[in-house]
Amino acid sequence: MPPFTVLHVCMGNICRSPMAERLLALAVRERLGRRGQDPAGADELLHSHSAGTGGWHAGEEMNPPAARQVTARGGDVEGFAARKLRSEHIDAADLVLTATADQHEYVVALRPDAAARTFVLGEFGRLLAAVDTAGLPPSGVTPQEVYDRGVALVAAAHAARHGTSTLPTDDLDDPWGRGDQCFGRVADEIEETVHPLATALLP
Repeated sequence: MPPFTVLHVCMGNICRSPMAERLLALAVRERLGRRGQDPAGADELLHSHSAGTGGWHAGEEMNPPAARQVTARGGDVEGFAARKLRSEHIDAADLVLTATADQHEYVVALRPDAAARTFVLGEFGRLLAAVDTAGLPPSGVTPQEVYDRGVALVAAAHAARHGTSTLPTDDLDDPWGRGDQCFGRVADEIEETVHPLATALLP
């Protein structure tokens, strides 16, 4: 049984999507800890990874101010290497979260069948608030339980956006080349979605 897989997408895969990748993984570890479970088992429940629409930075580490945000919040930046988005990354993902609406369009153009599980990150955060989690499969800490709940959560979020469109505020600003204050604000916005996501998966 594969873990529930979340793919984060931005432009160069050194700032926004790596922060989202590692901050979601951190949020899941924290949820396990609150449930009295071993946080080391998080990788068996959720696979959070990322890629960029462009390959200019392939192989590079996370941008230093992005890494500082992750580590300051308790996350881990070890082993990260930027990469270009490929269609097989999308195919293997149960949920795709993009930094902007433009990147959402890029993903869906590459893989039209992924439209129902692809969201702008801020959009997904808004839709989560509209999902009745009581209607999801029971929560648990086995890979199968988290996977089933995650897939149902994505389907419910997709149903909740019927007839709606993304908002300009759903996009994450590109902090590349800007100061730590900008990176901090973007990381805060990422947490506004990944924390409720982790809570919904592991209430």
